[in-house]
Amino acid sequence: MGKLLRYFSNIPGWRTNRKIVVIESDDWGSTRMPSKETLKTLINSGVQVGRSRYNLYDSFESNQDLESLFEVLSSFKDMHGNQPAITALCVVANPDFDKIRECEFKNYYYEPFTSTLTQYPAHDKVMNLWKEGIERKIFIPQFHGREHLNVPRWLRDLQSNNRDTLLAFQNNIWGISTPLIPQGYQAAFDIDFDTDLEYHKVVIKEGLGLFKELLGYPAEYFVPSNGPFKLALEKILFHVGIKYITLNKKHKEPIGNGKFKTHYHYLGKRSSYELIYLSRNAAFEPSAEGTNWVDSCLSDVQIAFRMKKPAVISTHRVNYIGFLDSGNREKGLTKLKELLTKILKTWPDVEFMTSVELGKLIDRE
Repeated sequence: MGKLLRYFSNIPGWRTNRKIVVIESDDWGSTRMPSKETLKTLINSGVQVGRSRYNLYDSFESNQDLESLFEVLSSFKDMHGNQPAITALCVVANPDFDKIRECEFKNYYYEPFTSTLTQYPAHDKVMNLWKEGIERKIFIPQFHGREHLNVPRWLRDLQSNNRDTLLAFQNNIWGISTPLIPQGYQAAFDIDFDTDLEYHKVVIKEGLGLFKELLGYPAEYFVPSNGPFKLALEKILFHVGIKYITLNKKHKEPIGNGKFKTHYHYLGKRSSYELIYLSRNAAFEPSAEGTNWVDSCLSDVQIAFRMKKPAVISTHRVNYIGFLDSGNREKGLTKLKELLTKILKTWPDVEFMTSVELGKLIDRE
């Protein structure tokens, strides 16, 4: 996005003279690439997984991943003594591959992410670490979906014997996009047919119920995985306690059969169900090559502050995961340290907040 366009995109919506920084990170709780061996198997089977950083680096967060991230976050404080907090947009379930396999893809079954954890070798402390992060106010989960998977689309391809989908399934993975899977399965709330909408209503209700059961508090903030989202689902969100939502500023609402309707959202806008829209205006993705992400993100933050907007930084779990490649985690955390150091040096009066804290501030004003 060009600098002029970034200024322009910050014009509409709620304003503040306070220098607020929110860090939102997507994908926690979801499986992705289970192991290096799985990656090699897929490549050797002819699945074109490509050079996607998610295939190379992203996996279920390990004990070491969370411990290292918490160490970095706890080493910084704003002028009020608050540490930078990750608003962790998480899913609470993953497919139960064994049960789906047993029924020959006729039905879908899921398992809580806590059950998925038991299948990984260095993850026995993850749930306790999530709870520790919540207590220390540095890692605050909010809702990204029941699972990071478009279930109706995935089942249809499994039932129709899509070669790449089946090969991935045999290795307990779905998060790939190939010439045979052009749309991929990560956009959990995308709609191919009108009938998908009813299933998505169930996903939201069950997902938010499981969120509260596992974490002990209800989610208040929702960001649909990968972006697509039908606005009719906002009614369900409202009735199950969601108060804040982020959709793309230029939101292409899927209406089925490959068609979309365009909407425009801005910070502080209220939906017909009184959900308050938040919005992201900065990006930090150090696992992606080709960009100086510290300088780029600092520029985004500067523009936000000049336009009297909070800086809401979008970053993904993949940037801090070292389970598959420890060098990826080290690189991401080194860059995060550099970013936070420069933010505090450039703007000593910065205030770190979570997404829900920002939403409540907007709601009060």
